[in-house]
Amino acid sequence: MMKTSFKGNKSFLPSKPCIVCKKEMTWRKSWAKNWESVKYCSDACRRKKPD
Repeated sequence: MMKTSFKGNKSFLPSKPCIVCKKEMTWRKSWAKNWESVKYCSDACRRKKPD
């Protein structure tokens, strides 16, 4: 589980690439409960998703 004492250094946060544009996505607190299912970096990439 993530530490709650985040001090602003993003290099320690997990990240993964967007499956559409390959941009690196850094973990966000709002994604904490579903980080494993996050695939797209934006709504635009979600609309362009591969079939």
